[in-house]
Amino acid sequence: MIVLLLAEWASAAIVMALLWVWQLRLRNASVVDVGWTGLIAAYAIADARLGAGFGPRRAAIAFMMGSWGLRLMVYLLYDRVFGRREDGRYAALRAEWGERAHVRFFWFFQAHALLAVVFSLPAFLASKNGDPEFSLVEIVAAGLWIVAFSGETTADRQLLHFKSEPANDRRTCQAGLWRCSRHPNYFFEWLMWVAYALFAFASPWGTIALVCPATMLALLFGVTGIPANERQAIATRGDEYRAYQLTTSAFVPWFRR
Repeated sequence: MIVLLLAEWASAAIVMALLWVWQLRLRNASVVDVGWTGLIAAYAIADARLGAGFGPRRAAIAFMMGSWGLRLMVYLLYDRVFGRREDGRYAALRAEWGERAHVRFFWFFQAHALLAVVFSLPAFLASKNGDPEFSLVEIVAAGLWIVAFSGETTADRQLLHFKSEPANDRRTCQAGLWRCSRHPNYFFEWLMWVAYALFAFASPWGTIALVCPATMLALLFGVTGIPANERQAIATRGDEYRAYQLTTSAFVPWFRR
């Protein structure tokens, strides 16, 4: 168990080091999000393949986390990497760190390598569960995952469509799910991790998986999520975004004020 997790951490560190070298050439640290997502999905599938638990359970968690990772990787590559400017959050960090930006980004990428192993824990734990039947908690978790996956996919598609219109440059998307939440993609991403944690909760040591939605919530509200995103939005969209903040929920989709 420990050996496998250490092996995953070592390989993640190597992958993230290579991506760090790539971002030196691209001058676009957004590749860290692509690498982090891909590593989680890859480890989830590997854990399911190597696990000794109930086959359909291993297949279910591999499908849920694998399809999430593949979709999000493709979206991030298109939206933030190939032919795109660096995400405003990372551009702000690059400017703040100055001459030491390259070194700090290296350790930033390595922190994501460790997080990739942590966030693969739901698959690691569920794949060791030999119970030959799905529990009610697992069925509920799978249903919640469908809602979350559909919600995040819809939010990303709506935002991509909005940004594809030249007339919307430096304007705020307030259509569809973005009318009910300033960050519906973040909300449904977090809900996805609640679903993974619930699915693993039915397995031995499954309570450990609860660290994933808790950590995701902390990242969204305290690190590179909502605060950094909104500072960038105010800097580029000004009063329009300030008015949006006054009328629209920051996270949970809700009625406008």
